[in-house]
Amino acid sequence: MEQNLFVYNTLTRKKEEFKPINPPHVGMYVCGPTVYSNAHLGNSRTYISFDLIFRYLTHLGYKVRYVRNITDAGHLEGDAGDEGEDKIEKKAKLAQVEPMEIVQKYTVDFRDVMRTLNILPPSIEPTATGHIIEQIELVKLILQNGYAYEVNGSIYFDVEKYNKTQDYGILNGRKLEDLINNTRDLGGQDEKRGKLDFALWIKAKPEHLMKWPSPWSVGFPGWHLECSAMSNKYLGKQFDIHGGGIDLMPTHHTNEIAQSMAACHTNPARYWVHTNMLTINGQKMSKSLGNSILPHELFSGDNSILSKGYSPMTVRFFMLQAHYRSTLDISNDAMEASEKGFKRLMNSFALLDSLVASSNGEVEIAPLIQRCYDAMNDDFNSPVLIAELFEASRIINSVKDGKLKIDTQNLALLKQLMNTFVLDVLGLKDEQAANDDLPNVLNMIVGIRNEAKTNKDYATSDKIRNGLQDIGFQLKDGKDGTTWSKI
Repeated sequence: MEQNLFVYNTLTRKKEEFKPINPPHVGMYVCGPTVYSNAHLGNSRTYISFDLIFRYLTHLGYKVRYVRNITDAGHLEGDAGDEGEDKIEKKAKLAQVEPMEIVQKYTVDFRDVMRTLNILPPSIEPTATGHIIEQIELVKLILQNGYAYEVNGSIYFDVEKYNKTQDYGILNGRKLEDLINNTRDLGGQDEKRGKLDFALWIKAKPEHLMKWPSPWSVGFPGWHLECSAMSNKYLGKQFDIHGGGIDLMPTHHTNEIAQSMAACHTNPARYWVHTNMLTINGQKMSKSLGNSILPHELFSGDNSILSKGYSPMTVRFFMLQAHYRSTLDISNDAMEASEKGFKRLMNSFALLDSLVASSNGEVEIAPLIQRCYDAMNDDFNSPVLIAELFEASRIINSVKDGKLKIDTQNLALLKQLMNTFVLDVLGLKDEQAANDDLPNVLNMIVGIRNEAKTNKDYATSDKIRNGLQDIGFQLKDGKDGTTWSKI
């Protein structure tokens, strides 16, 4: 069935029909992590959201080239990302190791977290240090077009000159005067002509570890430059979707647009897509407030904020229960509700293969399938999709209990719906099913209980039933024998 997908575009501040530049091909660039510390939950929320988008576009038949970079140089500590000390170098000096040891350690950690959350790898995962030549060439082009200037071996982008012909604040909706008035003086400001000017290439101090030769100095590229250079290399001057967290929109993505316009005379992306913030118990998550939780601490329960640990798929389900553009708050109540909801959905999913079709049915699945597509076509509305999947879950349970009849055709559609949207689109998986021996063990225990019942040993029979219930498994005695399911 043909689907008309609508996507909220930060650039225009409205939902627009998704029309790729070169269908069926789709180019998507998402800003990746700066690998100087462990992947945090904010990262996880962003990449789960874009994994959902990647999966759904692929499901619709698009051939998606998904590029997500690794920032392994040039991301400085200042608000704009081009002032202060390099984040990776600072960590390397503290640990007395090579910067690339820090890069390797935290890149491995990031990929482990992504894999644990069942986030598909991107098509290409380029690094900043692997694309120094491309970044130098981009700086040359911006200089040639008159939108940058050199001071003492460093190259700065001239924002005020650029704003005379283009709208610098087109993405963040701010006027240049307001941005200038709200910008505090930063170190190195004396080299810049204007307060908002940002570094394209920075001359390295003698003690700086990560540096490369360029026509202007031995130095390193600015943080904003890498994404422009790599998206251009792998997706072209203009591509379909550029994404990242909402925190990147005011400066990093604003500067990316300026760089691309100055070099290539075009906005790099047709659709700018941003995920919203993650909070914990109503507060912004930060190390200074002491309320920051790393993914592995959330999985294990080894933290002082939540009462217990939650499985990776529960965390993924929790994040997908909120729309990617809404703020999401982590709390004990919210996580426990998601854990119950996830178990309920996967329990019904596990019953699919045991359902028996009737010659005449009472339920039509096609309208439910269309509502699932309608939800995803409305700016990837995963919470509405999940609500529809709970309706599918109710139908499965009713058919299993004999309260509802379903014919062969609709049973096939029901299985297709659950496989498509639970597994392929939402990217959920039954964590319990990973233990292949579990069904055999439970079936053996059920057999022992049946023997006890046959021998009228009801005390043992009840002990087995209650014991299984205590560890999360429910037994149902029916005319066709005893079945078990997760609670």
